[in-house]
Amino acid sequence: MMSILEVNELTHSYGDKIVLRDVSFRMLKGEHIGLVGANGAGKSTLFKIITGQLLPDSGKIIWQPTAKRGNLEQHIQLTAGESLRTYLQGAFQDLFAAEQEMISLTEQMANETEEQLDKLLNKYSRLQTKLEQEDFYGIDAKIEEVAAGLGLTSLGLDTDVDNLSGGQRTKLLLAKLLLSKPDVLLLDEPTNYLDTAHIAWLENYLKDYPHAFMLISHDTAFMNAVVNVIYHLEHKQLTRYTGNYKQFTKAYELRKQQIHQQYERQQEEIQKLETYVQKNKARASTAKQAKSREKKLEKMTRIEKPSAPPQPVFSFSVSEQPVRFMLEATDLDIGYTRALFSSVHLKLERGEKVALIGHNGIGKTTTLKTLLGELPALRGSVSLGDRVKPAYFSQESRIAGKQTALEEIWSDFPDLTQKEVRTKLARCGLKTEHIFQPLASLSGGEQTKVRLCKLQLAESNLLVLDEPTNHLDTITKAALQNALRDYQGTIILVSHEPEFYQDWVTQVWDMESWT
Repeated sequence: MMSILEVNELTHSYGDKIVLRDVSFRMLKGEHIGLVGANGAGKSTLFKIITGQLLPDSGKIIWQPTAKRGNLEQHIQLTAGESLRTYLQGAFQDLFAAEQEMISLTEQMANETEEQLDKLLNKYSRLQTKLEQEDFYGIDAKIEEVAAGLGLTSLGLDTDVDNLSGGQRTKLLLAKLLLSKPDVLLLDEPTNYLDTAHIAWLENYLKDYPHAFMLISHDTAFMNAVVNVIYHLEHKQLTRYTGNYKQFTKAYELRKQQIHQQYERQQEEIQKLETYVQKNKARASTAKQAKSREKKLEKMTRIEKPSAPPQPVFSFSVSEQPVRFMLEATDLDIGYTRALFSSVHLKLERGEKVALIGHNGIGKTTTLKTLLGELPALRGSVSLGDRVKPAYFSQESRIAGKQTALEEIWSDFPDLTQKEVRTKLARCGLKTEHIFQPLASLSGGEQTKVRLCKLQLAESNLLVLDEPTNHLDTITKAALQNALRDYQGTIILVSHEPEFYQDWVTQVWDMESWT
């Protein structure tokens, strides 16, 4: 089959840290690929290189010249005053341009000679055929379908794009990308801001997608349903597995055992050769054989010692025991300029663990900020009990500047020694090179680990967590789940993953029932 993309011997470093080494692969037409690996393995870096956002140190990226490609860009400038509908119509810009050209041709026809008129009619006919073949007159229906599937219709398609939250903007960008139907889709964590119904819709959409795509996602159930090839990034190398995510996990376990056995056998051989060389290179009778073995050692391609990624361990402690009633809300109206919810009554007792749920855009983050006093209530009151100390993990956190992970923690907790800070970060699954890198250059998962480290160090007895699992790999997610299950304090959690919280929360606040 014809390659739509070829990557040859790609190498990339950040400073002296090699992230990708001699990576080569081909993407075939229609392949549905899942790109997997631990946080910080280099998945997003690989995406940035193949989309041209980063230049590799060496290697070649060869796209099929006619291939139309699209990637989910997280930070794109939206124009204030433009509606959601107009923005989504931009996916069909060439067709709208063709329609405008037809209108212009119609106006020209009124004043042309017969010979010139035939030329204009032919051109008009070709444009008309193009619009019909590409279903131009069904564009509104396509926009409605995709907007409904991703939960944009409920916002109103005439809404100004400038009024959207970060999550809503991401959904809008995803909708436009899907509508443009490129030959290659590059999707980095597309389910992060989607709730269950919208993930199910996207799953069905991608199953039937007629072209190729490559997907990064830590939602393994979602990936399992939509991909037929897995590329695994580990130890700076990329390995191809045929099949879905479930089939990959079985094959990967087998491969790990094989690599371990190969490594052990090679180490034995190296030991024998080195011993022989040391014993025999000085003797005239055996120097030739010793030299031969020395050359063999030099030419040998060393198998890297198999090593598992760092196993994070999280632990949240209660700094001070509060009173029985942690939080009480009475006759609460929640919103910015108009009430999203009216006359809400809530009561939270010490030790309770609550999941706050509802579809995306319903106002979960607004509610958390109102309960914490970061946003004033439009009406009613919220009161925290005596000795209640909340610690807040926000969904979106802008990382800028050159501050390292070590400096970030140290600036907030100056009483700790450097060794203590490094130990805390290491327990959260960060390697030495991550600790001394600028935060902005870390992956989304690594940045989340730094923020979780800060959360552990904060003096608190009430954890308020807004989508803490976004960007986390499966190992880190499981470690966080265990820590929250064992936590002796009180929790309010927003999460779009029921399997993450359903076996340890004590109650669910369903915001759908508040409206």
